[in-house]
Amino acid sequence: MDRLMAMSTFIRVIETGSFSAAARHLRVGQPAVSKAVAQLEERLGVRLLSRTTRGLSPTDAGLSFYEGAKRAVDEADEAENAARGTAAALTGLLRIGTSVTFGRLHVVPRLKAFLDAHPRLDVEVAMDDRNVDLVEEGVDVMLRLGESFAPAHIGRKIAACRRLVVAAPSYLAREGEPIAPDELSRHEAILFVRAGTSNRWTFRRGAEEVSLAGQGRLRVTSAEGIREAVLSGIGFTVGSEWMFDAELRSGAVRPILTEWTLPPVELRALFPAGRKASARARTFVEFLAGSL
Repeated sequence: MDRLMAMSTFIRVIETGSFSAAARHLRVGQPAVSKAVAQLEERLGVRLLSRTTRGLSPTDAGLSFYEGAKRAVDEADEAENAARGTAAALTGLLRIGTSVTFGRLHVVPRLKAFLDAHPRLDVEVAMDDRNVDLVEEGVDVMLRLGESFAPAHIGRKIAACRRLVVAAPSYLAREGEPIAPDELSRHEAILFVRAGTSNRWTFRRGAEEVSLAGQGRLRVTSAEGIREAVLSGIGFTVGSEWMFDAELRSGAVRPILTEWTLPPVELRALFPAGRKASARARTFVEFLAGSL
């Protein structure tokens, strides 16, 4: 048994959730995947997977082995890439995690250029607004906007952008345009509601500072919902320029209170703690930073 190949196979089974999906990724038959995992279990003398009618899940021993196997395979890949002396030789699977809206607007549209530059690399994008465990989900790099991150993650700032107060022209024509932050209390705020997210805003203009809590009847738990509510003319929101980039350029939404500034939103790449970020993850982060 080729131990490194068996480890790679087991990693794919964990990350895809089934023998058949792993076989498709590896371009081999499903019996070959099952045999590789069985040989690993026999060699180690432990069960790595629990098999139920609902699918596969790693045992405690399997999760521990997955972590060690992931490090070993990543290090072997890095050694090969270093020997080749080119990032174009990146191989294997890169799993990227991102929020739904940022992924749809700013990650997926940029992937063609990244895939073209690395033809031997497979990419899987997990788009989810919830906070996930990078190790359990098998994520190599998680992209998060303006959020605190757990000690189990290592973070690196990629970029930052402005936060703006935005509203649709139809709303402003109907309700009027506020010219000072304290006038926002008389308008309908569309509030983003999620753990770790604050709807208290601090505006600055020169030496002036105004802090206030957003008030509104509509609360939404996803950025996609916030966007649709603003575009529908329901009210205003405070969001990142990235969130409304195309609409700001087209005029579908307008920035207001532009003489005032808000703290910027940072985009961070999160990596699992205790594991060196893979060459695949580092290369993608550098690509995205340059692209943004």
